[in-house]
Amino acid sequence: MKQRDDWHLTDALDYEHGRGDPFAAAVRATRMPMVITDPHQDDNPIVFCNVAFQELTGYDREEIIGKNCRFLQGPETDPASVALVRTAIEQGHDIDVDLLNYRKDGSIFWNALYLSPVRDAAGAIRFFFASQLNVTERVEAQQIINQQKALVEREVERRTADLRDALEAKTILLHEVDHRVKNNLTMIGSLLRLQARSIDDPAIVAKLDNMLERVDALAVVHRQLYQSEDIATFDIGLFAESLARDVIGSSGRVDIKLALRTRSLMVDSAHASALGLILNEILTNAIKHGFADGRSGTLALFTGEERGQGTIRICDDGPGMPATRRTKSIGAALITRLVRQVQAQVKWSDNAPGTCVTITFPKSETP
Repeated sequence: MKQRDDWHLTDALDYEHGRGDPFAAAVRATRMPMVITDPHQDDNPIVFCNVAFQELTGYDREEIIGKNCRFLQGPETDPASVALVRTAIEQGHDIDVDLLNYRKDGSIFWNALYLSPVRDAAGAIRFFFASQLNVTERVEAQQIINQQKALVEREVERRTADLRDALEAKTILLHEVDHRVKNNLTMIGSLLRLQARSIDDPAIVAKLDNMLERVDALAVVHRQLYQSEDIATFDIGLFAESLARDVIGSSGRVDIKLALRTRSLMVDSAHASALGLILNEILTNAIKHGFADGRSGTLALFTGEERGQGTIRICDDGPGMPATRRTKSIGAALITRLVRQVQAQVKWSDNAPGTCVTITFPKSETP
C-alpha cells in the first residue's frame, strides 16, 4: 500500500491551526522554517507557515498568510533563480535553489529553498510544501572564496604575462646572440680561407681546412639555434642529417651514398655546440678515411633513442679505421674532451666492412 504521509496533512489541515494531525504538529514545532501554498487559489498563496518561518523573515503570521512567496524577494534577488522556481511550480516537480531574500526590516539572507508538490491519492497536486534554511554564512564564505580565487587568478595571470614577456625578451636576446655568433664564425671562416690562399705549404693548408670545417660546423649550430623558436632545446637529429649532407657535398664526392634513418632528437641547447663538433669530427673522418683514394661507398646515419639515451650512429663501409689513428689524432683528442663536457659516450666498432661510431648522450628533459 502506498504511503500517504506526504499528503496526509492535506486531509486534516485547518488553515487556521492545522490541529489534530501529528504531521502538521511536527511541521509547526520544527525549527526548520516551512510554508505550504495552495495552487488552487489565485496566485498560489501561502496557507500555512510555522513559527520558525516567522522568526526567519521577521513577519507575523497575519502578514504572511494569503501572500505569494515572492514578497520575500527584493532588488538583488536573481531573476533567473526565481524563474527556475516558477517553472518547477508550473511543471509540478521538486526544486532546490539558493535565493537572496529580504526580511521585514530590509536585511538580507540567503535562503536554501526546497519546494515539493504534495499530491493526493489520485496523483493530483493539492499543495506545495516549501522548506527554508538560512545559509547566509555558507554563501558569503563561498563568495569570499570566489573573490580570493579571482584575485589569485588575476595575480597568476599578471605574473604569467610578466614571465612570458621576460621569456620573449630573453628569446630575442639569445637569438640575437646566436645570430651574431654565427656571423662572426662566418667572418672567421672567410678570413681563414683568405689566409689559406696565400700559403704554399700543403700540410699547413690541410690543417687550416680542418679548422675551417670545425668553424663551419659551429656556425651551422648557431644558425639553427637562432632560427629555432625554442631556446631551451636543440634538434641534434635534424642537425646531424643536415651536417652529413653538407660534409659530403663540400667534399665533392658524388660517389658516396648517404643512407638515412633519422628522426628528431632533442638535447639541451647548452650541449649543441659540443655535440655539433663531435659529429663534424666523426663525419669528416669517415669521408677522409672510409672513402680514401676515391673509393666509393655508403655512409649510414642513424639518429634516435636506444635504452632511454639519445643515440647517433655513423657507419661507413670502408676498410676500417686503425685503433692507433683513433687515439693519436687531434680529432680524437677533441672528441674525448667534448664527450666529457656533455656527459656523452663514444664507441668505435667494426662494421664488417668499415667502421661504426656510436654516440650516446642524455636527451633533453624539456617536453
